[in-house]
Amino acid sequence: MATLPLVLYLLSFIFSQNIAAVIFETNKTLFENIEPTPDAQLLKEDQSFWYGVAGDYLEQMIKLDQEPKKHVAKNVVIMIGDGMGISTVTATRIYKGQRNYGKSGEDHRLVYEKFPNVALVKTYNVDMQVPDSAGTATALFAGVKTRYRAVGVDVQAHKEVPDPEIFEKSKVESIMDWAQRANKHTGIITTTRITHATPASTYAHSHHRNWECDSKVSQNFQPFVKDIARQLIEDAPGKNFKVILGGGYQQLGHITRNLSNSECIRTDGLNLTRSWIERHENLSAAFVSNNEQLANIGDVDYLLGLFHENNLPYELLRDKGPNGTPSLSEMTQKGLNILKKSPNGYVLMVEGGRIDHGHHSNYARLALAESAEFEKTVSLVVDKTDSDTLIIVTADHSHAMAINGYGRRGNDILGYGLETENDKPALTLTYANGPGFAYHYSPNVSSILGPWIDVRTDMNRLNNSKYRHLATFQTDAETHGGEDVGIFAAGPSSHLIRGVMEQNYVAHLISYAACIGPRATTNPYCDNFKSSGANYPSFSLLCVTSFILLSFRF
Repeated sequence: MATLPLVLYLLSFIFSQNIAAVIFETNKTLFENIEPTPDAQLLKEDQSFWYGVAGDYLEQMIKLDQEPKKHVAKNVVIMIGDGMGISTVTATRIYKGQRNYGKSGEDHRLVYEKFPNVALVKTYNVDMQVPDSAGTATALFAGVKTRYRAVGVDVQAHKEVPDPEIFEKSKVESIMDWAQRANKHTGIITTTRITHATPASTYAHSHHRNWECDSKVSQNFQPFVKDIARQLIEDAPGKNFKVILGGGYQQLGHITRNLSNSECIRTDGLNLTRSWIERHENLSAAFVSNNEQLANIGDVDYLLGLFHENNLPYELLRDKGPNGTPSLSEMTQKGLNILKKSPNGYVLMVEGGRIDHGHHSNYARLALAESAEFEKTVSLVVDKTDSDTLIIVTADHSHAMAINGYGRRGNDILGYGLETENDKPALTLTYANGPGFAYHYSPNVSSILGPWIDVRTDMNRLNNSKYRHLATFQTDAETHGGEDVGIFAAGPSSHLIRGVMEQNYVAHLISYAACIGPRATTNPYCDNFKSSGANYPSFSLLCVTSFILLSFRF
Protein backbone atom coordinates (compact mmCIF):
# COMPACT_ATOMS: atom_id res chain seq x y z
CA MET A 1 0.00 0.00 0.00
CA ALA A 2 2.97 2.28 0.60
CA THR A 3 3.68 2.32 -3.11
CA LEU A 4 0.19 3.54 -4.05
CA PRO A 5 0.95 7.26 -3.52
CA LEU A 6 4.07 6.88 -5.68
CA VAL A 7 2.06 5.17 -8.43
CA LEU A 8 -0.58 7.89 -8.29
CA TYR A 9 2.11 10.56 -8.40
CA LEU A 10 3.73 8.96 -11.47
CA LEU A 11 0.38 8.62 -13.20
CA SER A 12 -0.38 12.23 -12.39
CA PHE A 13 2.97 13.36 -13.77
CA ILE A 14 2.59 11.37 -17.01
CA PHE A 15 -0.95 12.67 -17.42
CA SER A 16 0.14 16.27 -16.89
CA GLN A 17 2.91 15.94 -19.47
CA ASN A 18 0.44 14.92 -22.18
CA ILE A 19 -2.81 16.62 -21.24
CA ALA A 20 -1.88 19.96 -22.79
CA ALA A 21 -1.20 18.33 -26.15
CA VAL A 22 -4.49 16.44 -25.96
CA ILE A 23 -6.45 19.60 -25.13
CA PHE A 24 -4.79 21.61 -27.91
CA GLU A 25 -5.62 18.85 -30.42
CA THR A 26 -9.27 18.48 -29.43
CA ASN A 27 -10.17 22.13 -28.81
CA LYS A 28 -9.85 25.02 -31.21
CA THR A 29 -8.17 27.95 -29.49
CA LEU A 30 -8.41 31.67 -30.21
CA PHE A 31 -4.65 32.06 -30.39
CA GLU A 32 -2.11 29.77 -32.01
CA ASN A 33 0.30 27.81 -29.84
CA ILE A 34 3.76 28.08 -31.42
CA GLU A 35 5.78 24.86 -31.33
CA PRO A 36 9.58 24.79 -30.86
CA THR A 37 11.86 24.65 -33.89
CA PRO A 38 12.37 21.05 -35.13
CA ASP A 39 15.81 19.53 -34.71
CA ALA A 40 16.04 19.03 -38.48
CA GLN A 41 15.90 22.78 -38.91
CA LEU A 42 18.46 23.40 -36.19
CA LEU A 43 20.94 21.04 -37.88
CA LYS A 44 21.11 23.43 -40.83
CA GLU A 45 22.70 26.06 -38.62
CA ASP A 46 26.23 24.66 -38.65
CA GLN A 47 29.57 26.50 -38.71
CA SER A 48 29.26 27.64 -42.30
CA PHE A 49 25.78 29.01 -41.63
CA TRP A 50 26.93 31.20 -38.74
CA TYR A 51 30.08 32.29 -40.57
CA GLY A 52 27.77 33.45 -43.35
CA VAL A 53 25.51 35.34 -40.95
CA ALA A 54 28.47 37.15 -39.40
CA GLY A 55 30.08 37.85 -42.77
CA ASP A 56 26.93 39.40 -44.20
CA TYR A 57 26.51 41.63 -41.17
CA LEU A 58 30.16 42.69 -41.28
CA GLU A 59 29.79 43.69 -44.93
CA GLN A 60 26.73 45.76 -44.07
CA MET A 61 28.59 47.56 -41.28
CA ILE A 62 31.63 48.29 -43.47
CA LYS A 63 29.39 49.69 -46.21
CA LEU A 64 27.50 51.78 -43.67
CA ASP A 65 30.74 53.13 -42.21
CA GLN A 66 31.81 54.34 -45.63
CA GLU A 67 28.60 56.23 -46.38
CA PRO A 68 28.80 60.03 -46.11
CA LYS A 69 27.05 61.43 -43.06
CA LYS A 70 24.23 63.96 -43.28
CA HIS A 71 24.11 66.60 -40.59
CA VAL A 72 20.90 68.62 -41.04
CA ALA A 73 17.41 67.19 -40.68
CA LYS A 74 14.53 68.98 -42.39
CA ASN A 75 12.07 66.73 -40.57
CA VAL A 76 12.08 64.87 -37.26
CA VAL A 77 9.89 61.95 -36.23
CA ILE A 78 10.40 60.88 -32.64
CA MET A 79 8.62 57.64 -31.79
CA ILE A 80 8.03 56.56 -28.21
CA GLY A 81 7.20 52.98 -27.32
CA ASP A 82 5.83 53.70 -23.85
CA GLY A 83 7.27 51.10 -21.49
CA MET A 84 9.15 49.38 -24.32
CA GLY A 85 12.20 48.27 -22.38
CA ILE A 86 14.88 45.92 -23.68
CA SER A 87 12.99 42.80 -22.63
CA THR A 88 9.90 44.06 -24.48
CA VAL A 89 11.97 44.73 -27.62
CA THR A 90 13.39 41.19 -27.48
CA ALA A 91 9.99 39.63 -26.83
CA THR A 92 8.46 41.66 -29.69
CA ARG A 93 11.19 40.49 -32.03
CA ILE A 94 10.36 36.86 -31.23
CA TYR A 95 6.60 37.50 -31.27
CA LYS A 96 6.65 39.06 -34.75
CA GLY A 97 9.19 36.59 -36.11
CA GLN A 98 7.04 33.66 -35.02
CA ARG A 99 3.63 35.00 -35.95
CA ASN A 100 4.29 37.16 -39.01
CA TYR A 101 7.21 35.43 -40.68
CA GLY A 102 7.05 31.78 -39.62
CA LYS A 103 10.50 31.97 -38.07
CA SER A 104 11.85 30.64 -34.81
CA GLY A 105 11.66 34.27 -33.80
CA GLU A 106 14.95 34.78 -31.99
CA ASP A 107 16.75 35.41 -35.31
CA HIS A 108 14.23 37.97 -36.57
CA ARG A 109 15.09 41.67 -36.79
CA LEU A 110 12.66 44.48 -36.15
CA VAL A 111 12.73 47.45 -38.51
CA TYR A 112 14.28 49.81 -35.98
CA GLU A 113 16.87 47.18 -35.03
CA LYS A 114 18.26 47.72 -38.53
CA PHE A 115 18.86 51.40 -37.84
CA PRO A 116 22.55 52.30 -38.05
CA ASN A 117 22.84 53.95 -34.66
CA VAL A 118 21.87 52.37 -31.35
CA ALA A 119 22.61 53.41 -27.77
CA LEU A 120 21.34 53.12 -24.21
CA VAL A 121 19.41 55.78 -22.29
CA LYS A 122 19.32 56.36 -18.53
CA THR A 123 15.73 57.00 -17.50
CA TYR A 124 15.71 58.05 -13.83
CA ASN A 125 13.82 61.17 -12.73
CA VAL A 126 15.50 63.91 -10.70
CA ASP A 127 13.85 62.58 -7.54
CA MET A 128 13.11 58.92 -8.41
CA GLN A 129 15.27 55.92 -9.22
CA VAL A 130 12.47 54.26 -11.21
CA PRO A 131 10.69 56.93 -13.28
CA ASP A 132 7.25 57.73 -14.61
CA SER A 133 6.26 58.80 -18.12
CA ALA A 134 5.78 62.51 -17.36
CA GLY A 135 9.28 63.09 -16.04
CA THR A 136 10.89 60.99 -18.75
CA ALA A 137 8.88 62.60 -21.56
CA THR A 138 9.84 66.04 -20.31
CA ALA A 139 13.47 64.95 -20.51
CA LEU A 140 13.00 63.59 -24.04
CA PHE A 141 11.08 66.56 -25.44
CA ALA A 142 12.33 69.54 -23.41
CA GLY A 143 15.90 68.46 -22.72
CA VAL A 144 15.53 68.83 -18.94
CA LYS A 145 15.20 66.06 -16.37
CA THR A 146 12.56 66.78 -13.79
CA ARG A 147 10.47 65.41 -10.96
CA TYR A 148 8.34 62.31 -10.94
CA ARG A 149 4.92 63.07 -12.50
CA ALA A 150 5.89 66.63 -13.51
CA VAL A 151 5.07 67.84 -17.03
CA GLY A 152 7.01 70.54 -18.89
CA VAL A 153 8.60 72.08 -15.79
CA ASP A 154 11.99 71.69 -14.16
CA VAL A 155 12.81 70.62 -10.60
CA GLN A 156 11.81 74.00 -9.12
CA ALA A 157 8.12 73.18 -9.52
CA HIS A 158 6.66 71.03 -6.74
CA LYS A 159 3.12 69.69 -6.57
CA GLU A 160 2.83 70.75 -2.93
CA VAL A 161 4.17 74.30 -3.36
CA PRO A 162 1.54 76.58 -5.00
CA ASP A 163 3.82 79.45 -5.96
CA PRO A 164 2.98 81.18 -9.28
CA GLU A 165 6.35 82.91 -9.52
CA ILE A 166 8.27 79.65 -9.14
CA PHE A 167 5.90 78.02 -11.60
CA GLU A 168 6.66 80.60 -14.29
CA LYS A 169 10.40 80.23 -13.74
CA SER A 170 10.16 76.45 -13.91
CA LYS A 171 8.48 76.24 -17.33
CA VAL A 172 10.62 74.66 -20.04
CA GLU A 173 10.17 74.83 -23.80
CA SER A 174 9.82 71.68 -25.88
CA ILE A 175 10.98 70.62 -29.32
CA MET A 176 7.54 71.69 -30.55
CA ASP A 177 8.12 75.27 -29.41
CA TRP A 178 11.47 75.27 -31.15
CA ALA A 179 10.03 73.76 -34.33
CA GLN A 180 7.16 76.25 -34.55
CA ARG A 181 9.53 79.14 -34.06
CA ALA A 182 11.41 77.81 -37.08
CA ASN A 183 8.15 77.72 -39.08
CA LYS A 184 8.02 73.94 -39.11
CA HIS A 185 4.72 72.13 -38.84
CA THR A 186 4.10 70.01 -35.77
CA GLY A 187 1.86 67.20 -34.59
CA ILE A 188 1.26 64.51 -31.99
CA ILE A 189 -0.22 61.04 -32.43
CA THR A 190 -0.87 58.58 -29.62
CA THR A 191 -2.93 55.54 -28.66
CA THR A 192 -3.48 57.07 -25.20
CA ARG A 193 -5.44 60.16 -24.27
CA ILE A 194 -3.96 63.19 -25.97
CA THR A 195 -3.66 64.74 -22.50
CA HIS A 196 -1.78 61.73 -21.13
CA ALA A 197 1.71 62.15 -19.70
CA THR A 198 3.80 61.54 -22.83
CA PRO A 199 1.91 63.68 -25.36
CA ALA A 200 1.23 66.34 -22.71
CA SER A 201 4.96 66.84 -22.26
CA THR A 202 5.22 68.16 -25.81
CA TYR A 203 2.98 71.16 -25.07
CA ALA A 204 1.93 71.56 -21.42
CA HIS A 205 3.34 72.82 -18.12
CA SER A 206 1.93 71.20 -15.00
CA HIS A 207 3.07 70.21 -11.53
CA HIS A 208 1.23 66.91 -11.87
CA ARG A 209 0.42 64.75 -14.87
CA ASN A 210 -3.06 63.94 -13.54
CA TRP A 211 -4.26 67.53 -13.95
CA GLU A 212 -5.74 66.68 -17.34
CA CYS A 213 -9.01 68.57 -16.79
CA ASP A 214 -10.13 71.33 -14.46
CA SER A 215 -11.66 69.07 -11.80
CA LYS A 216 -8.31 67.37 -11.18
CA VAL A 217 -6.19 70.50 -10.62
CA SER A 218 -5.47 70.97 -6.92
CA GLN A 219 -7.51 73.86 -5.51
CA ASN A 220 -4.49 75.92 -4.41
CA PHE A 221 -3.09 75.78 -7.94
CA GLN A 222 -6.26 76.55 -9.89
CA PRO A 223 -5.77 80.36 -9.91
CA PHE A 224 -2.57 80.12 -11.96
CA VAL A 225 -2.33 76.62 -13.53
CA LYS A 226 -4.53 75.66 -16.47
CA ASP A 227 -5.50 72.04 -16.83
CA ILE A 228 -3.57 70.15 -19.51
CA ALA A 229 -6.51 69.92 -21.94
CA ARG A 230 -6.99 73.71 -21.93
CA GLN A 231 -3.29 74.25 -22.53
CA LEU A 232 -3.49 72.01 -25.60
CA ILE A 233 -6.35 73.97 -27.17
CA GLU A 234 -5.66 77.51 -25.91
CA ASP A 235 -1.89 77.91 -25.61
CA ALA A 236 1.17 77.53 -27.81
CA PRO A 237 2.54 75.20 -28.93
CA GLY A 238 -0.55 72.97 -28.64
CA LYS A 239 -2.98 75.35 -30.29
CA ASN A 240 -0.69 75.48 -33.34
CA PHE A 241 -0.43 71.74 -33.90
CA LYS A 242 -1.41 70.70 -37.41
CA VAL A 243 -2.16 67.13 -36.31
CA ILE A 244 -3.65 65.87 -33.03
CA LEU A 245 -4.76 62.23 -33.06
CA GLY A 246 -5.57 59.97 -30.12
CA GLY A 247 -8.12 59.41 -27.39
CA GLY A 248 -9.47 61.39 -24.46
CA TYR A 249 -12.42 63.43 -25.64
CA GLN A 250 -13.86 63.28 -22.12
CA GLN A 251 -10.95 65.38 -20.87
CA LEU A 252 -11.77 67.98 -23.53
CA GLY A 253 -15.42 68.18 -22.53
CA HIS A 254 -16.63 66.63 -25.78
CA ILE A 255 -18.94 64.61 -23.52
CA THR A 256 -20.18 65.61 -20.09
CA ARG A 257 -21.01 62.27 -18.53
CA ASN A 258 -18.52 59.98 -16.82
CA LEU A 259 -17.78 57.11 -19.16
CA SER A 260 -14.27 56.13 -18.20
CA ASN A 261 -14.25 55.29 -14.50
CA SER A 262 -12.41 57.80 -12.33
CA GLU A 263 -10.91 59.78 -15.23
CA CYS A 264 -11.39 63.53 -15.60
CA ILE A 265 -14.81 65.09 -15.91
CA ARG A 266 -14.88 68.79 -16.81
CA THR A 267 -16.82 70.92 -14.34
CA ASP A 268 -16.21 74.29 -16.01
CA GLY A 269 -18.70 73.67 -18.80
CA LEU A 270 -16.07 74.03 -21.53
CA ASN A 271 -16.25 71.94 -24.67
CA LEU A 272 -12.69 72.29 -25.90
CA THR A 273 -13.39 70.22 -28.99
CA ARG A 274 -15.94 72.83 -30.08
CA SER A 275 -13.41 75.54 -29.22
CA TRP A 276 -10.88 73.91 -31.56
CA ILE A 277 -13.46 73.65 -34.35
CA GLU A 278 -14.45 77.31 -33.96
CA ARG A 279 -10.82 78.42 -33.88
CA HIS A 280 -10.23 76.64 -37.20
CA GLU A 281 -13.57 77.59 -38.78
CA ASN A 282 -12.06 79.58 -41.62
CA LEU A 283 -9.15 77.23 -42.16
CA SER A 284 -8.81 73.94 -43.99
CA ALA A 285 -9.50 71.75 -40.98
CA ALA A 286 -11.37 68.62 -39.93
CA PHE A 287 -12.51 66.96 -36.72
CA VAL A 288 -12.99 63.18 -36.90
CA SER A 289 -14.02 60.55 -34.37
CA ASN A 290 -14.07 57.15 -36.09
CA ASN A 291 -12.43 55.03 -38.79
CA GLU A 292 -14.78 56.03 -41.58
CA GLN A 293 -14.34 59.75 -40.97
CA LEU A 294 -10.56 59.41 -40.77
CA ALA A 295 -10.42 57.44 -43.99
CA ASN A 296 -12.60 59.95 -45.86
CA ILE A 297 -11.00 63.25 -44.88
CA GLY A 298 -9.83 65.27 -47.82
CA ASP A 299 -6.82 67.48 -48.23
CA VAL A 300 -6.77 69.45 -44.96
CA ASP A 301 -4.14 71.49 -43.17
CA TYR A 302 -5.35 70.84 -39.63
CA LEU A 303 -6.68 67.58 -38.21
CA LEU A 304 -8.08 66.81 -34.78
CA GLY A 305 -9.05 63.18 -34.27
CA LEU A 306 -10.48 61.95 -30.96
CA PHE A 307 -11.56 58.34 -31.17
CA HIS A 308 -12.44 57.38 -27.62
CA GLU A 309 -13.44 59.02 -24.36
CA ASN A 310 -10.39 57.47 -22.71
CA ASN A 311 -7.36 55.69 -24.15
CA LEU A 312 -7.86 53.92 -27.48
CA PRO A 313 -8.72 50.21 -27.22
CA TYR A 314 -5.90 47.69 -27.44
CA GLU A 315 -4.90 46.72 -30.97
CA LEU A 316 -6.16 43.15 -30.50
CA LEU A 317 -9.50 44.37 -29.16
CA ARG A 318 -10.34 47.46 -31.20
CA ASP A 319 -13.33 47.70 -33.51
CA LYS A 320 -11.91 47.88 -37.04
CA GLY A 321 -15.25 48.73 -38.63
CA PRO A 322 -16.45 52.14 -39.88
CA ASN A 323 -17.49 53.29 -36.41
CA GLY A 324 -14.44 51.86 -34.69
CA THR A 325 -11.04 53.22 -33.79
CA PRO A 326 -7.95 53.40 -36.03
CA SER A 327 -4.61 51.75 -35.45
CA LEU A 328 -1.44 53.68 -34.67
CA SER A 329 -0.13 53.08 -38.19
CA GLU A 330 -3.38 54.31 -39.77
CA MET A 331 -3.31 57.52 -37.74
CA THR A 332 0.36 58.06 -38.54
CA GLN A 333 -0.24 57.66 -42.27
CA LYS A 334 -2.86 60.42 -42.16
CA GLY A 335 -0.69 62.62 -40.01
CA LEU A 336 2.30 62.35 -42.30
CA ASN A 337 0.18 63.20 -45.34
CA ILE A 338 -0.67 66.53 -43.72
CA LEU A 339 2.71 67.40 -42.23
CA LYS A 340 4.69 66.58 -45.37
CA LYS A 341 3.09 69.55 -47.12
CA SER A 342 5.22 71.94 -45.05
CA PRO A 343 7.96 73.58 -47.14
CA ASN A 344 10.06 74.10 -43.99
CA GLY A 345 9.74 70.58 -42.64
CA TYR A 346 7.98 69.19 -39.59
CA VAL A 347 8.40 67.62 -36.17
CA LEU A 348 6.09 64.73 -35.29
CA MET A 349 5.76 62.77 -32.06
CA VAL A 350 4.25 59.28 -32.33
CA GLU A 351 3.53 57.23 -29.21
CA GLY A 352 2.61 53.58 -28.87
CA GLY A 353 1.21 54.28 -25.43
CA ARG A 354 -0.68 51.12 -24.62
CA ILE A 355 2.39 48.88 -24.50
CA ASP A 356 2.76 50.37 -21.05
CA HIS A 357 -0.85 49.72 -20.07
CA GLY A 358 -0.66 46.08 -21.10
CA HIS A 359 2.38 45.56 -18.93
CA HIS A 360 0.79 47.31 -15.94
CA SER A 361 -2.00 44.71 -16.05
CA ASN A 362 0.39 41.79 -16.74
CA TYR A 363 -1.35 41.38 -20.12
CA ALA A 364 1.76 40.21 -21.95
CA ARG A 365 -0.09 39.26 -25.13
CA LEU A 366 -1.76 42.66 -25.41
CA ALA A 367 1.51 44.46 -24.65
CA LEU A 368 3.37 42.56 -27.37
CA ALA A 369 0.58 43.13 -29.90
CA GLU A 370 0.80 46.86 -29.14
CA SER A 371 4.57 46.74 -29.54
CA ALA A 372 4.18 44.87 -32.83
CA GLU A 373 1.81 47.55 -34.14
CA PHE A 374 4.27 50.20 -32.99
CA GLU A 375 7.01 48.49 -35.03
CA LYS A 376 4.67 48.38 -38.02
CA THR A 377 4.26 52.13 -37.61
CA VAL A 378 8.03 52.61 -37.55
CA SER A 379 8.21 50.67 -40.82
CA LEU A 380 5.59 52.96 -42.33
CA VAL A 381 7.49 56.07 -41.25
CA VAL A 382 10.69 54.70 -42.79
CA ASP A 383 8.88 54.00 -46.07
CA LYS A 384 7.02 57.33 -46.21
CA THR A 385 9.86 59.70 -45.32
CA ASP A 386 12.95 60.85 -47.18
CA SER A 387 16.64 60.83 -46.29
CA ASP A 388 16.33 64.33 -44.83
CA THR A 389 14.24 62.98 -41.93
CA LEU A 390 15.75 62.13 -38.57
CA ILE A 391 13.87 59.15 -37.11
CA ILE A 392 14.36 58.34 -33.44
CA VAL A 393 12.78 55.30 -31.79
CA THR A 394 13.06 54.89 -28.04
CA ALA A 395 11.14 54.20 -24.83
CA ASP A 396 10.42 56.51 -21.95
CA HIS A 397 11.07 53.75 -19.42
CA SER A 398 11.08 49.98 -19.01
CA HIS A 399 8.83 47.50 -17.18
CA ALA A 400 9.39 44.74 -14.65
CA MET A 401 8.98 41.95 -17.21
CA ALA A 402 11.55 39.20 -17.57
CA ILE A 403 12.24 36.62 -20.28
CA ASN A 404 13.19 33.56 -18.25
CA GLY A 405 13.24 29.79 -17.96
CA TYR A 406 14.90 27.47 -20.45
CA GLY A 407 12.48 27.35 -23.35
CA ARG A 408 13.65 25.58 -26.48
CA ARG A 409 14.56 27.49 -29.61
CA GLY A 410 11.43 28.76 -31.31
CA ASN A 411 9.25 28.07 -28.29
CA ASP A 412 6.18 30.28 -28.13
CA ILE A 413 7.27 33.52 -26.48
CA LEU A 414 3.84 33.60 -24.82
CA GLY A 415 4.14 29.97 -23.75
CA TYR A 416 6.07 28.08 -21.12
CA GLY A 417 9.58 26.65 -21.14
CA LEU A 418 10.73 23.10 -20.42
CA GLU A 419 14.39 22.19 -20.78
CA THR A 420 13.68 18.57 -19.83
CA GLU A 421 10.52 16.62 -19.08
CA ASN A 422 11.40 16.74 -15.39
CA ASP A 423 11.30 20.53 -15.25
CA LYS A 424 8.40 22.38 -13.71
CA PRO A 425 6.72 24.42 -16.46
CA ALA A 426 6.85 28.17 -16.05
CA LEU A 427 5.76 30.95 -18.36
CA THR A 428 8.60 32.45 -20.37
CA LEU A 429 7.35 35.99 -19.77
CA THR A 430 6.80 36.79 -16.11
CA TYR A 431 6.63 39.96 -14.04
CA ALA A 432 8.35 40.94 -10.82
CA ASN A 433 5.04 42.28 -9.52
CA GLY A 434 1.45 42.94 -10.50
CA PRO A 435 -2.08 41.52 -10.46
CA GLY A 436 -0.98 38.29 -12.15
CA PHE A 437 0.12 36.89 -8.80
CA ALA A 438 -3.45 36.44 -7.56
CA TYR A 439 -4.49 34.60 -10.72
CA HIS A 440 -1.66 32.07 -10.65
CA TYR A 441 -1.39 31.49 -6.91
CA SER A 442 -3.74 28.79 -5.58
CA PRO A 443 -2.83 28.09 -1.96
CA ASN A 444 -5.48 25.39 -1.56
CA VAL A 445 -4.15 23.36 -4.49
CA SER A 446 -1.18 21.05 -4.07
CA SER A 447 0.54 19.42 -7.03
CA ILE A 448 3.97 18.95 -8.55
CA LEU A 449 3.89 22.71 -9.13
CA GLY A 450 3.10 23.52 -5.53
CA PRO A 451 0.43 26.20 -4.99
CA TRP A 452 0.51 27.42 -8.60
CA ILE A 453 -1.91 26.71 -11.43
CA ASP A 454 -0.61 24.40 -14.15
CA VAL A 455 0.07 26.59 -17.20
CA ARG A 456 0.17 23.51 -19.42
CA THR A 457 -3.53 22.91 -18.96
CA ASP A 458 -4.67 26.50 -18.50
CA MET A 459 -6.69 27.15 -21.66
CA ASN A 460 -7.16 30.81 -20.76
CA ARG A 461 -3.63 31.36 -22.03
CA LEU A 462 -4.73 30.64 -25.61
CA ASN A 463 -8.28 31.96 -25.45
CA ASN A 464 -8.21 35.15 -23.42
CA SER A 465 -6.54 38.31 -24.75
CA LYS A 466 -6.41 39.58 -21.18
CA TYR A 467 -4.69 36.51 -19.79
CA ARG A 468 -2.47 37.69 -16.95
CA HIS A 469 1.06 36.36 -16.87
CA LEU A 470 2.60 35.31 -13.58
CA ALA A 471 3.74 38.02 -11.17
CA THR A 472 5.84 37.04 -8.17
CA PHE A 473 4.54 39.78 -5.89
CA GLN A 474 0.96 41.03 -5.66
CA THR A 475 0.29 44.67 -6.56
CA ASP A 476 -2.78 46.30 -8.07
CA ALA A 477 -0.72 47.37 -11.07
CA GLU A 478 2.72 46.25 -12.17
CA THR A 479 5.45 48.86 -11.77
CA HIS A 480 7.88 50.37 -14.22
CA GLY A 481 11.44 49.10 -14.47
CA GLY A 482 14.45 51.28 -13.79
CA GLU A 483 17.04 49.84 -16.19
CA ASP A 484 18.33 51.66 -19.26
CA VAL A 485 16.26 51.57 -22.44
CA GLY A 486 17.37 51.37 -26.04
CA ILE A 487 17.39 54.22 -28.55
CA PHE A 488 17.54 53.57 -32.29
CA ALA A 489 18.20 56.34 -34.80
CA ALA A 490 18.49 56.85 -38.55
CA GLY A 491 18.85 59.94 -40.70
CA PRO A 492 20.76 63.22 -40.41
CA SER A 493 22.97 63.52 -37.29
CA SER A 494 21.81 60.11 -36.05
CA HIS A 495 25.49 59.16 -35.81
CA LEU A 496 25.52 61.29 -32.64
CA ILE A 497 23.42 58.61 -30.95
CA ARG A 498 25.97 56.39 -29.26
CA GLY A 499 27.19 55.25 -25.86
CA VAL A 500 25.14 55.46 -22.68
CA MET A 501 23.40 58.81 -22.47
CA GLU A 502 21.21 60.82 -20.18
CA GLN A 503 17.63 60.92 -21.46
CA ASN A 504 17.52 64.71 -21.77
CA TYR A 505 20.27 64.55 -24.43
CA VAL A 506 17.70 63.45 -27.01
CA ALA A 507 16.00 66.86 -27.21
CA HIS A 508 19.36 68.59 -27.58
CA LEU A 509 20.33 66.25 -30.41
CA ILE A 510 17.06 67.10 -32.18
CA SER A 511 17.77 70.80 -31.64
CA TYR A 512 21.22 70.38 -33.21
CA ALA A 513 20.13 68.17 -36.10
CA ALA A 514 17.05 70.16 -37.11
CA CYS A 515 18.65 73.59 -36.57
CA ILE A 516 15.98 74.59 -34.07
CA GLY A 517 16.16 75.69 -30.46
CA PRO A 518 19.19 76.15 -28.20
CA ARG A 519 21.67 73.92 -30.07
CA ALA A 520 21.05 75.25 -33.57
CA THR A 521 24.03 77.59 -33.37
CA THR A 522 26.42 74.75 -32.56
CA ASN A 523 25.70 72.93 -35.84
CA PRO A 524 28.02 74.44 -38.49
CA TYR A 525 25.98 72.75 -41.24
CA CYS A 526 22.83 74.78 -40.59
CA ASP A 527 22.31 76.83 -43.74
CA ASN A 528 20.82 79.87 -42.10
CA PHE A 529 20.36 80.06 -38.35
CA LYS A 530 18.02 83.03 -38.73
CA SER A 531 15.46 80.69 -40.26
CA SER A 532 15.19 78.90 -36.94
CA GLY A 533 13.83 82.06 -35.33
CA ALA A 534 15.55 81.16 -32.09
CA ASN A 535 16.64 83.78 -29.61
CA TYR A 536 19.53 81.79 -28.18
CA PRO A 537 23.01 83.40 -28.31
CA SER A 538 25.53 81.65 -30.51
CA PHE A 539 28.64 80.03 -29.12
CA SER A 540 30.86 82.34 -31.18
CA LEU A 541 29.01 85.44 -29.93
CA LEU A 542 29.51 84.31 -26.35
CA CYS A 543 33.22 83.85 -27.01
CA VAL A 544 33.59 87.34 -28.57
CA THR A 545 31.64 88.95 -25.74
CA SER A 546 33.77 87.20 -23.14
CA PHE A 547 36.98 88.33 -24.90
CA ILE A 548 35.84 91.98 -24.98
CA LEU A 549 34.90 91.95 -21.31
CA LEU A 550 38.19 90.38 -20.34
CA SER A 551 40.08 92.96 -22.42
CA PHE A 552 38.41 95.83 -20.59
CA ARG A 553 39.07 94.16 -17.26
CA PHE A 554 42.77 93.88 -17.83
